[in-house]
This record gives sequence, C-alpha cells and structure tokens, in this order.
Amino acid sequence: MFEDFRNKIQQEDGIIFPSNIYRKIVLQPAYDEAKKNFLTIMLQINIAHLKMLEEQGLVKKEDAKQIALALKKLDLNYYRIEDYSPQYEDLFFRIENKLIELAGDVAGNLHIGRSRNDMGIAIYRMTLRKKLLMLMGELLKLRGDLIAAAEEHIDTIMIGYTHTQQAQPTTFAHYLKAVIDQLDRDFERMQHCYKTINRSSMGAAALTTTGFNISRERMRDLLAFDDIIENAWDAVAGADYIAETASIVQLAALNLGRTSQDFLLWATQEFNAFTLASPYVQISSIMPQKRNPVSIEHTRSLLSAVVGDASTVLQMVHNTPFGDIVDTEDDMQPYLWRAMDRLIGIYKLFGSLVVTMDVNKKKLRNRAENSFANVTELADTLVRSEGISFRQAHSIVSKCIKVLLAHGEESLASLTWGLANTQAKLVTGKPLVISEEDFYHTLKPEFFVNVRTLLGGPSPETMRASIERSKAQANTLLEWIQQKELAITEAEKQLILFIEEWDQ
Repeated sequence: MFEDFRNKIQQEDGIIFPSNIYRKIVLQPAYDEAKKNFLTIMLQINIAHLKMLEEQGLVKKEDAKQIALALKKLDLNYYRIEDYSPQYEDLFFRIENKLIELAGDVAGNLHIGRSRNDMGIAIYRMTLRKKLLMLMGELLKLRGDLIAAAEEHIDTIMIGYTHTQQAQPTTFAHYLKAVIDQLDRDFERMQHCYKTINRSSMGAAALTTTGFNISRERMRDLLAFDDIIENAWDAVAGADYIAETASIVQLAALNLGRTSQDFLLWATQEFNAFTLASPYVQISSIMPQKRNPVSIEHTRSLLSAVVGDASTVLQMVHNTPFGDIVDTEDDMQPYLWRAMDRLIGIYKLFGSLVVTMDVNKKKLRNRAENSFANVTELADTLVRSEGISFRQAHSIVSKCIKVLLAHGEESLASLTWGLANTQAKLVTGKPLVISEEDFYHTLKPEFFVNVRTLLGGPSPETMRASIERSKAQANTLLEWIQQKELAITEAEKQLILFIEEWDQ
C-alpha cells in the first residue's frame, strides 16, 4: 500500500531535482524575483570581483579580458523575460553557465574566493539599500507637504483630544507638526538602518573566507559599501539587517496609521473637520449625499498590510539557525519589498490628500469656542490672579462645570463671572479679584493658544519658529540621501568603465 503512495507521488512530482512542487512554490517564485531585481546587481558584482581578482594577480590580464568580454555580451533583457528552467537551480548558475559558454572554462575562475553565499547577501543588501533610499525620499516629500500644510494652518484653532475626549484648544498646525516630528524620527531610524545594510559581505565566501589573497576592502569600495561585515560567519548568517529594516518600516507604518485613524474620524459628518478634494472621494451607488473618504480608508488598511508584511519577515527570521540563510532570504525579501513599495505609495497619497483638502476653519474654531476645552487656562489664570493653589483653582472651575451640566448647559458661553465668583467663595471664602473683562477674555480659545509660547506649544510665534527649523533641516536630509545615491551611481559608472577598458 505504501509503495502505491510513493509511486503516485513520484509520478506526479518527478524523481530528479527539482520536484515539480518544489519548483512551483520555491524555485520558480525565487527565480522570478531574482530576474526582476537582481540581474544588474549580479553583473556589477561580477565586474567588481573580476577587477579585484585581476588586481590581486589571481586572474591573468588576458583571462580577465576574456571573461569581461563575456560579461559584456550577456543580454540581461533576455534573462528578464526568460522563464525558469529546471536545468539550472537558480539564476546564478544560469548566468555562470552562459559565461562559461561564451568565454570557455576560464570563466570558472570568476568564482575564485567567493561563494553564492557572500555574493547573495551582497545582492540582497545592494537591492535593499536602493529601496530604502527611495522610501526615505518619499518620506521627505510627505514631510514637505505637511510642513506646507502646517504653515497654512498656524492660526487654525481646533480642539485637541485625549482619551478621545475634548481636552484643550490647539491648532491644526500644532497637530501636523507632531506628525512631522514623528516622521523625522522615522527618517533617523532609516538612516541608522542604511548604515546597517550598507556593509559588504564579499570575501566571506561560504562561511570562513578563503585561502586566496583576495581584497575584501577593494570589493567594499568597488560596490559603494560603507563598511565590511568583519566576521565571515556573521556576513552570511546575520539576518538582523533585514529584521531591522522590517522593524523600522513596520514602525513607520504604525506611526502614520494612527494619524490616518484620526483623519478618518475627522472626515465624518459629525466632526466635519475638513472636506477632501474630489479626486480622493467616491460616491455611494445608492445614497446621493455620500462622499466616502476612500483615500483615507485605503491608507489605513494598506498601512496595516505594510505592518503585516513586515511582521511576516520578522516571523520568518524567528528561530532560524544562525547559519547560511541565503535561501530563506529568497522567501523573506519580497515581503519586505512589498511593504516598502506600499509605504512609498501611501506617503504619496497621504501628502496629496492633506495638501488638497479644505479644512473647515470656522467650524473648528466655533467648536473650540463653545466647548469646555478652554477651562484649563481659566484655572491657570485664577492661580495667577487670585493667588491661590492650582488645586483650589481646579476645584472652582470643576464646580462651575458641574453646575452647568446639571442644568443642561453644554457650552462655555454659559460660564459666567458670577457663577465662578460664587464657587470661588465656597472654595476659598473670598470673592474673585479678576475683572469680568479679563475673565471672559481668558475663556477665548485664541487666548489659550497664544499664551502657550513655551517650546513645543501651539502659539503662532512658537509654531512659526518650529516650522522654520523643520524647513531648515530639509536640505540637509535631502543631501544625505543624494550623497548616498551619488556614491552608488559613481561606483556603477566606474564598473562600466572597467568593461570598456577591457574591451579596448
């Protein structure tokens, strides 16, 4: 009976490597990702390694030229469209086979002092560093959009919420600046992550380096890495660079997800804090009055997808042996790329909808003016004007609110100097010193905002200074990205020049 099962499986799945099912769910997807993402980088590593071998005297000049001409003849577009072939385990072996076909057995020397392991990790890191720089670039564009919006809304008074309850008056600029500062921390984490990623594994070979006198330092420079992963075992086994990237991408999505949740709430008719521009809403198929904020809805759900894909990467790393994980990374990397690509798109979408939406300034101000959110400043003012403790002032104001609520009054307009004076006598035994004019002025949301001039506060002068500091940082942050991109571009140009020199 068991033999029948065995025979059936062998008939369906084959008897030689790779089995049909292994090819379908492992090798084919990995090959498809490799030919889409790795071909150019694989060629660059081959050129750099060949140059280093020639300089170290490990490959003769005439042999190096012969191999270089074969590299130049590779038609990368052919491999980009060609399907997986079971004849070759992966893209690396397929390319190597073609080079030997073009240059003869001498092309086999291109593999002196290296392995698929250290080469594969270098490919992953070179791919990931470019994707991370793209993500950082989009983050800066979103940051710029939010800075522009914050400048526009320095005087847009609104209620700030804690515990989802009305807390204190602030401004929309104050809220947006908090989001901007959060993006700054995301950017800083990405900078550190880039430092982790941009280290060379080349020369680690399979696990223990090599007996050939290769130059790991030269490979670092030729491929625009900033550093070398010193320990060869760590170079091919360490997965923390991808785990770190997944973590910071996940955190960036979680951060913006909280903001998108606020925006979705504020887009309701009950809040009516803003009106999205027409390109970012959809109508209902049955309810004519509906303007569905689908752009925010999809932002929120796609950010959750980013979190999920990043979490998948972390789970795939979890409990894997600390050995060669290059084959496992074939499975992990696409999840991270997808998370990063989605986050790039979300940054674009979110920046666009914020800049184009119409904020209902009058409604937000009226809501702040009529709410009880201003009474924190009344308590503070009573401390100053009456010479009493904050707890006494807090008690006076709290008793006033309780009286109003007991009489069904839910607007600050009902809070009178007389009521406060009565409660002050009950709490302190003395009438109020503050004038009625100053008392009512204190209850204005503008007054609340304007007196909060401390660093981090929402007053217009404080916010302008804070926004100016963020604007001043913009060029520095962008230059950091451009310097990294330039280093990579210059290295790529140099590798092309090597090929041309060999061809002369």
